[in-house]
Amino acid sequence: MNEKEKIPDFDFDQWSRIAREEPEKFEVMRQQMIDNLIAQAPAHLKPRLTGLQWQVDQIRKQAGNPMASCLQISQKLWANVLGETGLLKTLQEPKKTVSTLEQAPAAKILSFERPKSDN
Repeated sequence: MNEKEKIPDFDFDQWSRIAREEPEKFEVMRQQMIDNLIAQAPAHLKPRLTGLQWQVDQIRKQAGNPMASCLQISQKLWANVLGETGLLKTLQEPKKTVSTLEQAPAAKILSFERPKSDN
């Protein structure tokens, strides 16, 4: 399967019309498309994509209106690109990023054993 076969055609005008005329149907379609895209992602990326989508959904729920949610999501995106630990800095200083990751302290794994019953 090539890349073209993985990505369905997106008709913006149709989606826009459905969003205006049938908002509940639009939300179902939007969620299905998101779920399908995440399902097609490599297994190691799925948890991160699911988490990011959850964050976007929370911003949308808490924002006062669609424009406010759009601005907040955009700000989050740019912070992840241009921020102190963002993509741009990582690409500009890959050795520093790798070094930082290697020096990060390892978490201690705790063992929780069930108490033995007296039976």
